[in-house]
Amino acid sequence: MRIFNPNHDVLEALRGSNIPLIVGVEHKDLQSLASDLSAANNWVQTNIAAYSPSVSFSYIAVGNEIIPGELAQYVLPAIQNIQTALAASGLNIYVSTSIALSVLGSSYPPSAGAFTPEAQNYMEPILKFLATSGSPLLVNVYPYFSYKDNPDQIALSYALFTSPDVVVIDGPYSYKNLFDAMLDATYAAMEKVGEAGVAVVVSESGWPSDGGFAANISNAQTYNQNLINHVGEGTPRRPAPIEAYIFAMFNENQKEEGTERNFGLFYPDKNPVYPITFSASQRLVDPMTSNGFHFRKMEHMKFISYLLFPFLVCFSLL
Repeated sequence: MRIFNPNHDVLEALRGSNIPLIVGVEHKDLQSLASDLSAANNWVQTNIAAYSPSVSFSYIAVGNEIIPGELAQYVLPAIQNIQTALAASGLNIYVSTSIALSVLGSSYPPSAGAFTPEAQNYMEPILKFLATSGSPLLVNVYPYFSYKDNPDQIALSYALFTSPDVVVIDGPYSYKNLFDAMLDATYAAMEKVGEAGVAVVVSESGWPSDGGFAANISNAQTYNQNLINHVGEGTPRRPAPIEAYIFAMFNENQKEEGTERNFGLFYPDKNPVYPITFSASQRLVDPMTSNGFHFRKMEHMKFISYLLFPFLVCFSLL
């Protein structure tokens, strides 16, 4: 699972669950964590050490989609201070940051993927640190927004994993879906700054079921089900299983009207928005033929009643 701030009610609910968790650092805390090691020590003691090892922390995400931008300058020093504070407490937890693909200045074809000059100023040293620490880069990948902004150039089937044919040929690599192309453009950008060895975790991906262009239950179910079925294959550039997180567990009725309210697998009353199957054996599906509502890892379900808070939750696909 992924939560975007260290909500103590959620952390209490997850004690003893063995559910691996990504926990986020709130943006308001970044400057103090970057400039003051004692602040990082206090943050780690209050939000991590107090719950470890009964809560299984997999990653700490220092900032979400803030590179480039005013807060980007604080990301690397905050990562470094939190990593130092974890080590001082004897905790071995990966620390990283979560980026949007707006860090890319070019992405087509995927092999042309490259960071914008502004983003590269931050990404290059961050990636060097991640390579040293062994932490992955967290990347939010949303074919929905690319399709919404370019429906004349991008086929819906390419965005939904339903294209029967290869759409893009890029040297030795062939692409039948936009998710792979976007992720491989990220890998190409990392290679261009000499950090091909850093792993990538897809920290968000999803499709809204209401509130905007092409946002409906049929498309959302098709995208998320096919994403689940696809991640075990990897991408043409890196054909290995992908750790990925569906955004999000719940629709968020406290957000403004629009698609941002409607990415959830569940309504706020805990009823499913549409059926979805977490099954390694399920093939790519068409929304008219998919059925059933089963979770391969039922432990994910035990804490639904605890997760009705005004913040974001993601589901892991692994």
